[in-house]
Amino acid sequence: MPPSTAATGSSRLSRIRTYLVPARVVNLCFLIVLVSSTLLTWREVVVLEDAYVASQQNTLDKVSSALDRQMEIGVNALLFFRNAMRAAVETPLAFEVLENVQTEFAQQRKQPFWRISVEQRRTLPITGVSDDFVARHPLLSRDNPRLQNEMTAALEVGYIMRLATSIPAMPRHAWYVSRAGFFLSSQPADVSTESVTRYESLLSQSWFSGQSFHDNRFRGVRWFTSRQHTAGQEPIVTVSVPLDYGQYWYGVLAIDYAFSSVKTLLAEALRDEEQGEYQLYNSELEQVVTSLPAGVQPHAFTQAQRQTLMQAVAQSNSGSLRFGTTFVVWQKLDRFDGLLLRIHTLREGLQGDFGTISIVLALLWLLFTAMVLSSWVVIRRMVSNMYAMQHSLQWQAWHDPLTRLLNRGALFERAKALAELCQQQHRPFSVIQLDLDHFKNVNDRHGHQAGDLVLTQAARLIGGCIQGEDLAGRVGGEEFCIVLPGSTLLQAQRVAERIRERISRKEILVQNSQTIRISASLGVSSAEPSESYLFEYLQMVADKRLYLAKWGGRNRVCAVDPIQDAPNT
Repeated sequence: MPPSTAATGSSRLSRIRTYLVPARVVNLCFLIVLVSSTLLTWREVVVLEDAYVASQQNTLDKVSSALDRQMEIGVNALLFFRNAMRAAVETPLAFEVLENVQTEFAQQRKQPFWRISVEQRRTLPITGVSDDFVARHPLLSRDNPRLQNEMTAALEVGYIMRLATSIPAMPRHAWYVSRAGFFLSSQPADVSTESVTRYESLLSQSWFSGQSFHDNRFRGVRWFTSRQHTAGQEPIVTVSVPLDYGQYWYGVLAIDYAFSSVKTLLAEALRDEEQGEYQLYNSELEQVVTSLPAGVQPHAFTQAQRQTLMQAVAQSNSGSLRFGTTFVVWQKLDRFDGLLLRIHTLREGLQGDFGTISIVLALLWLLFTAMVLSSWVVIRRMVSNMYAMQHSLQWQAWHDPLTRLLNRGALFERAKALAELCQQQHRPFSVIQLDLDHFKNVNDRHGHQAGDLVLTQAARLIGGCIQGEDLAGRVGGEEFCIVLPGSTLLQAQRVAERIRERISRKEILVQNSQTIRISASLGVSSAEPSESYLFEYLQMVADKRLYLAKWGGRNRVCAVDPIQDAPNT
């Protein structure tokens, strides 16, 4: 295997061991569990939210359908009135009573205000203004040759209008306002000077002026809202449609919906439901009516929320939005030019079924998270203790308990691996064998405790002279081995000499105030790229030179043989 490949493999293995520390593995496992539980809970929350939105939308659909049905009654009646008037304008009935209307109109048309009543118990009276008034108003004209037909048609529709507005489901007020200076009302008032004022106010209403050919090009039904009180009446919603025949605009048919009737319908919709609020808006996104009782302030949108709502409504006929703790669902109405909103706050939502489920789900998640965290603390502590115990046992298995250096087995195992690595990398590899001189005399004279103290001090001095990837271990009673990867024979000899000097200078206190000095003999061997890197051989050569140092007088370093031995590879 090439040196670079071996080094890379060793580096990767070292990184893997670093990342696979038990504490990190435990943390990762519990983090995965916690994240998974949170994601599953969040998924349930999303599903619950979708169900809540669907529930709110279904509830709103029911109310909007009921409101549409109520509005549809009036719209259908309005269209029926228009069709009836068109037919009467084209072919009026040839009744004598209706012919007398023409004569009466001719006699009264110049008066400031007038009324034509025919069979008051059956049809509605026509109230009108003078020719001068009509001439002064830009929208009015009595030049239409079918004016007489229009008036008789109004009387015929007045009969139908009186019958229709007596039906409970129908709106209470219907109008026909003519451009020829008269009007018809399902709730006629006494004729007086106020009749002129009333007619003039009708002409100024947007539901009348907005039905011109210019403003209503398709001549369809249009809705208008008004918050202004007219003649003591409450604010109203008005649906109107123009009356045209032969490319001529005769006037406007209209039906008023009182705010109170719409408010009653919305309030009734909440009786069997959860708390909340309904709001009806027109096409300009102006609030028409709310389901809240009088005196209770309805929910108001900020300018930014209003802008967001307008953009959403422009893109879809129905939908939902969340503004902080407020949830809004909207639905455009089919029979009204506007939309219905259902507004639900977080507090109101928590009081319902979905709120109860959400609270239970949150509590379950908190309980599970608390259990996971508690288990994490306990298991992590257990794993840390087990890892510390394993590390301690492993350290004890590899080290000499007295000197705290590597023991013989651990030293030989690591030294062999370093020798192979140095051989692959073409680096020198050196071994020092050390033995304390006259160590037996120390035990015999001062006791084994003094001997242990000497061994400890010698090991400390040896450890202070090596660095980096160098190794040192106790391989016998008073015998030590030092492994120097990357060091030449000369460099190893210098390290051995430094160790010898430190040991020989060290004065060791063994008992009371008694001190002793010891010395050491050292043998050095080394392998160069062209030589053998077998650690057993190098250790044997260093041991042989150690004894040469002892035979030479002790307290010395021997790095060469008197006669060079040939390496046995």
